[in-house]
Amino acid sequence: MRLKEAAGWNQTEADWRNLLTLAPDGCFGIDCDGELRATTTAVCFGQRLAWIGMVLTQHEYQRRGFARRLMEHALEYLRRRSVAWIKLDATDMGAPLYDRLGFREEGRIERWIRPRAVVPDGAASAGPFVPDAALDREAFGADRWRLLEVLAGIESAAVLGAGFAMGRPGANAAYFGPCVARSEEAARNLVAWFLCRHPDEDVCWDILAANTAAVNIARQFGFERKRELSRMAVSGTSPAPAFQKNDRLVFAAAGFEFG
Repeated sequence: MRLKEAAGWNQTEADWRNLLTLAPDGCFGIDCDGELRATTTAVCFGQRLAWIGMVLTQHEYQRRGFARRLMEHALEYLRRRSVAWIKLDATDMGAPLYDRLGFREEGRIERWIRPRAVVPDGAASAGPFVPDAALDREAFGADRWRLLEVLAGIESAAVLGAGFAMGRPGANAAYFGPCVARSEEAARNLVAWFLCRHPDEDVCWDILAANTAAVNIARQFGFERKRELSRMAVSGTSPAPAFQKNDRLVFAAAGFEFG
């Protein structure tokens, strides 16, 4: 948490604990001078995909190669597990390291923020969460149902047969996501559901830039784009099978640490 707070990131202690629960063997750190100085996490979604996140180094210990050492260790760990594809969301500062490690950009992901505001109308059309593993796999491209089970227990809702969304507390703003939906209308209802539950909080939302429908909804609800990261991928096996996903169904990511 000390490293995360120094970086100004939105994750909470619960997010760290969820990572440790989902990937007990995939969370790595470097101790130096008696303290934890750098971290990296790697969550596996079966053997099809792994997601790297929480690449953090204490400011005073940067430029010592800690991040590279942890990334190399994480990649070796994932390749031993024969994970086909490895992805992450890279800041401008981190992208050159990932490029040297073989990652290539596959798109952009944007963080949008909405200051606390008036509750929107029409928020009652979302109902209780109903699992739809097939829809999520079609959208995300891998089986992340263990992650969704964890997040659904925090805050979740669905538009029956059309999509679902989740949310969780954040250190700086309530977090909306993931959200997977078959239509723009269903996604809009799910966004309204979440905003109705958090009228007195800032809300953040991570959107794939290629999903113009999600961008349009964000603007309609008063969100503003604050950051842009590069979504990058590298193969973990050779040859790696083609990765099939559908970004048009992904209206909100699960977080930079989860994908």
